[in-house]
Amino acid sequence: MAELWTAALVGLGCLFYAAGTLGVLRFGDLRSRLHALTKADTLGLGLIVLGLLPQVAAWAAAKMVLIWLLALAAAAVIAHLLAREPGDDR
Repeated sequence: MAELWTAALVGLGCLFYAAGTLGVLRFGDLRSRLHALTKADTLGLGLIVLGLLPQVAAWAAAKMVLIWLLALAAAAVIAHLLAREPGDDR
């Protein structure tokens, strides 16, 4: 049962990664590309992490969840910094 759970969530996570990549390639402006990339990739990473949790030890699971949380925070900050207008000192 755990293998089925892992396969389903990892496959779904890969689909979200593919959708984010397609969004980066298809959308025209920077803000649309960043939106597609940050939303789809963080959800894809979360699904992959959730899918792999039953397969790893507790200490590895804690590390994977921590990495996912750090990726969530980093994606939000980087997208905000890249989307700022030049000369905007907010």
